[in-house]
Order: sequence, then C-alpha cells, then structure tokens
Amino acid sequence: MQYRLLGRSGTAVSNLALGTMTFGTETDPDGAHCQLARFLDAGGNLVDTADVYSGGSSEEIIGRWLAANPGHRSRVVLATKGRFPMADGPNDHGLSRRHLRLALEASLRRLQTDWIDLYQVHAHDPLTPIEETLRFLDDAVRAGKINYIGLSNFTGWQLQHAVDTAEHLRLSVPVTLQPQYNLLAREIEWEIVPACQANGLGMLPWSPLGGGWLTGKYRKEERPAGATRLGENPDRGVEAYDRRSSRQRTWDVLDAVQAVAGELGVSMAQVALAWLSDRPAVTSVILGARTITQLEDDLQAADLRLSAEQTERLDVASDPEPADYPYGEPGVQQRARKIAGGR
Repeated sequence: MQYRLLGRSGTAVSNLALGTMTFGTETDPDGAHCQLARFLDAGGNLVDTADVYSGGSSEEIIGRWLAANPGHRSRVVLATKGRFPMADGPNDHGLSRRHLRLALEASLRRLQTDWIDLYQVHAHDPLTPIEETLRFLDDAVRAGKINYIGLSNFTGWQLQHAVDTAEHLRLSVPVTLQPQYNLLAREIEWEIVPACQANGLGMLPWSPLGGGWLTGKYRKEERPAGATRLGENPDRGVEAYDRRSSRQRTWDVLDAVQAVAGELGVSMAQVALAWLSDRPAVTSVILGARTITQLEDDLQAADLRLSAEQTERLDVASDPEPADYPYGEPGVQQRARKIAGGR
C-alpha cells in the first residue's frame, strides 16, 4: 500500500480507501467486519462511509467493529458524510447548521467515536448559504469533533466558491473532494480536477470501476441478469445498462482495459484502479466491494503501476472528446502560452 497526504493536510492515508456503502444491505455485518480487518491487514487506513448508507446501518456496523477492537480507532482515518435525509421533515436534510449539527451527533453515536477525521458534505445545497455551512464545520473542528472537512459531488464553481469563502472568512478550508471518476466518467478533468489542483484538494474518487462495468462482467447486446448490481436492476443510477451499452466508447474502453490486463496478467479491475490511482490530484481511490473475494482482488492494485504506453492507450480509448470550445483543442490552445513568446 502507498501513502499520500490527505489533500493539503498533514495526515497520511492509503492510496486505496475502503468504501462501505454496501455494508448493511449487500454485505452483512460479518462480511463487513471481515472486509475491515482485511483492509487494515493490507495496510489500508482510510475508511469512508456516510449517514445515509443503508439508513445508518453502515456507520453502526463500523462502530461495533471499532468498539470490539479498541486499538483500531487510532489506526483508522475515519470519513463520513452528512447532507441527505434520514427522516421526512423539512429540516431533516441539507447543509444548514441545524441539520448538520444533528447529523454529525448522530454519526458520532453510530460510529461509537468521539471524533471524525474527515467530515464531508455529501452534496451542494442551493438553499443554504455556504457561509452558514462553513461556519458550522469550523465550529466542529474547533470543538474537536472533526479534524478536517471535505466536499463531495461539488461542481468546479461550487468547490471554488466554498474554498474562497472559507479563506476569506478565515475558517477551516476543505482538504478533499469526493467525485465520481473512472475510465468511463472523465468529464471532471475539464474543470473539477484543475480546481482541486489549484486549491490543493485531494480527490477521493467514488465508483472507480464504473459500477462494475470496468471489471468486464457486462457484454454487448446481452442484458445483465443474476446476482450483479445491473442484473438485479439494469436501470440503476449512472451506470444503467442501456445508457452505457449504447455508446461505442464504452466498449472501446473495455477492450483497452482487457488488453492491458492480459499483458500484465492481472484483472481488469486492477488495471482500472491502477490507472485512476495515478491520475493528477487523486489521493485515495474508494473501493466498494460486496464480498471479501472482490476486495482481495481490488487490493492487488495498490502497488500496480502501468507503463506510460499502457496509460496512453487507456487515455485515448476513454477520451470523452469534448466539444471544440472551451474544453476541446481550440480552447486548450487559447489557454496555452509559450514562455518564449510568439504566435
């Protein structure tokens, strides 16, 4: 396992993180505890969850594991999130001071801990002034309830607005962003990645395997069936089968990943994870395994390095081909500048 700093903080985290969205639904408590133990044995230390994962069950499962293994709390860099509803009232969601206070206290109880290492706002809230959110988070840092604050699912302008406001008001500044990022979803490279680089935020990508697509489990013109995420629900979320299977780029990417995996004698999942781990601004890639077998395979990517030629092939196959302006070649050329001058 490699270790990197958590954004512009001084805390070191493993380059692979254990995502726990499956805990309590797709993964039972015993299986979840096995994953947590194996992850730490492999040298991992960043564990990511959220209050809404399995309606709070994910946090509870982690909390029971920490309580049963007191020595592990000092080893684990614990991350959770708040923003989405856990009840149906008008104040039971969002990034208001009131909701985040209740959400944070509830997460602390479920996790059976006195502090959260990284508390992330799970998405932008258009109804709450960002100043209100940031002041609450800064108060929580000063109270010792959280160590660092992070953002999740923010656009480029939302990220920049949050950082600028925090710096202007001399409040705790976010250190991380958790976005969707993988070989099939690279559009964040146009604005969000540069914003993270400019502000020193480390990225913690979720869905690094594209909801299972990058493992090679799905086939062209063969709708998934059986005990897979899309087999149970082909229309599930951003990885819906019909949406992705209709794009030739999807199959071009899978062919390229399969070819590199064959050359290295590793799984397609390991290739996809290794590619993502080495992208600019990426601090730690969040793994989301249903089973210990899946986790074991994913962990093999921790020290896997692709050659420059293999990375280039994957880059070319997965290029989202932006429109000419402002993200395409004409726009890129306009933003460039030669030190020596000239046209």
